[in-house]
Amino acid sequence: MKPLQVAVGVVKDAAGRILISLRDRSLHQGGLWEFPGGKIESLETAEQALNRELKEELDITVEAVSPLITIEHQYPDLAVQLHVFLVEQFSGHARGCEGQLFKWVTPDELDHHEFPAANRPIVTAAQLPPYYAILDDADESQLLTNLQKILDRGIRLIQARLKTLSRHAVERFAERAYPMCQQQGALLLMNSAVEAAYELNVNGIHLTSRHLMALDKRPENIKWVGASCHNLQELQHAQAIGADFAVLAPVLPTKTHPGAQALGWQQFAELVSKANLPVYALGGMSLSCLSTARQAGGQGIAAIRAFLD
Repeated sequence: MKPLQVAVGVVKDAAGRILISLRDRSLHQGGLWEFPGGKIESLETAEQALNRELKEELDITVEAVSPLITIEHQYPDLAVQLHVFLVEQFSGHARGCEGQLFKWVTPDELDHHEFPAANRPIVTAAQLPPYYAILDDADESQLLTNLQKILDRGIRLIQARLKTLSRHAVERFAERAYPMCQQQGALLLMNSAVEAAYELNVNGIHLTSRHLMALDKRPENIKWVGASCHNLQELQHAQAIGADFAVLAPVLPTKTHPGAQALGWQQFAELVSKANLPVYALGGMSLSCLSTARQAGGQGIAAIRAFLD
């Protein structure tokens, strides 16, 4: 049976708050919170359907959207495909045109509301930023300086990939780096190959592909879990264990791995379309690649040098 095609909007106001509404109890998945949107009618594009639904439901006019994530989900009684867009430019003041209860919440407050199962990856995508910086330990003396540069550029998701440092050096770095990130509202994840990675006071873990494939469930008591992936099997395993997001690489040729076979944007898009979780593009990325990554279905871009140059 062909999935029901639905357009969904993550509508953000100027303060970064997100609009959610309560589903009528008479509807499928009624009584739960949701992101606004609705069924795509015949001869409509997903974007046209979203524009129509937001006007009908909330009396707001969409000025611009960008793709956020596409999700396929099978409920016991219904298959759906959700085409999700980020809506940060709109005009008008939202009101419940159909009598529905709605409210504006911060990204963190989304965790305190119950959503349909198909919406869980949307919650994560709405909370994650478009850029993911990887802090490498090629020069230990520059770690904190480079971290400050990344924070100063407004990057709010950072992975510390400190594979060559001693445990003592890693602990010393984390003690200083975590408060720096907290002060800027940034999340700091530790690469799973780092000694004592799970014992450090940080926001989460980024799994290497080897560590990812060795797991049969999500690491416990970890707030954020990312995963490195290179193919569909790894992406689907990341989804199966409940990782929050994945990084798919290499998308473009890189200086650090000149012999590696790059996926290219078309294959990146094909792989991302088969995974129900946010995916960052890694490999040969520059800041100008963000729009291309999003049009290909990615959450955004991940990079080492792009945020330092």
